[in-house]
Amino acid sequence: MAKLTADDRNDLDKGNFAFPKERKEPLENAAHVRNAIARFNQVKGVSDDERDAAWKRIKAAAKKHNVEVSEKSWREIGKD
Repeated sequence: MAKLTADDRNDLDKGNFAFPKERKEPLENAAHVRNAIARFNQVKGVSDDERDAAWKRIKAAAKKHNVEVSEKSWREIGKD
């Protein structure tokens, strides 16, 4: 995954994060999108509404970066 330096991360617009208020889970490239999905349930202190909005941002970024997402909802992450 392309690592973001602290300066690069600080320069990102809030809209480039799955959780913009918390500035968590950047969505800059395919690797970051996959990482955001993998770490989605580790984000603490956010409401279900914020998770719903973050999932929409992740799905849009996944489409943009050609990342296949099999889950239809964030509630399906980690369920087989």
